Amino acid sequence: MGLKLAISGKGGVGKSTLAGVLARLFALDGFRVLAIDADPDANLASALGFPPDLRRALRTISEERQLIEERTGARVREFGQIFALNPNVEGIAEQYATSHAGVNLLVLGAAQRAGSGCACPESVLLKSLVRHLVLKRDEVVILDMEAGIEHLGRGTAMGVDLLLVVVEPGQRSVDTAHHIREMAAGLGIGRFAVVVNKSTSTENDRTWMSREFGEDQVLGVIPFDPRIAEADRVDRSPIDCGGEGLLMPFREIQRILYEQFEHSFPVPCPPT
Repeated sequence: MGLKLAISGKGGVGKSTLAGVLARLFALDGFRVLAIDADPDANLASALGFPPDLRRALRTISEERQLIEERTGARVREFGQIFALNPNVEGIAEQYATSHAGVNLLVLGAAQRAGSGCACPESVLLKSLVRHLVLKRDEVVILDMEAGIEHLGRGTAMGVDLLLVVVEPGQRSVDTAHHIREMAAGLGIGRFAVVVNKSTSTENDRTWMSREFGEDQVLGVIPFDPRIAEADRVDRSPIDCGGEGLLMPFREIQRILYEQFEHSFPVPCPPT
């Protein structure tokens, strides 16, 4: 069916960078890849290396009022309406995704909610769309998610092969990761792992995170590299302005994913 990978973490830890680089690497290895920006602070397009003209042309699902009305039968931001709780989402990804460097990108945006837990038409459509993409698509699907992982309902979460949480070597980031793990367990996500980013002491940080989460749940450690910060400064993806040395820790994470989830890839895993 294709690997379904959700990436989350505290804001600013580099989850979009990891999601973008992994998506590009899978595309380079010949897989069909759908990247989903499910973070309201959307910047996955930049991490994927989308040029400015393509980024300006991106359409955000939660802002497509006509689409929401057509699929749910309700108008956006009007209360007291009856609308479909299981709307038809066929064809949305094909119509609204934008492609670059072998990766299709779909931007979800944020539903406008009157209060926590409010089932508004936008939220219902977004959750139905994510459920469809996770459970039905025969390709590699990478979700770049906010720490709240709120686009995942229980049924969708059970289709996620791995929730990968990016952490910095700092206690606040670690605390957020523990909170995300608790939410994931409540949703029924079967597998959880962490990637340490911006590490200045890889062995010490791996040991620390192994104590926090378990040795087998530390998928990788990405050293601090000023070239990644420079890529962000010049508005480019690290994969487009760094050599193999920069990409080596990302490739190692990808290798482990191939090894652990070989059954989840739609074609035999290529050599790495």
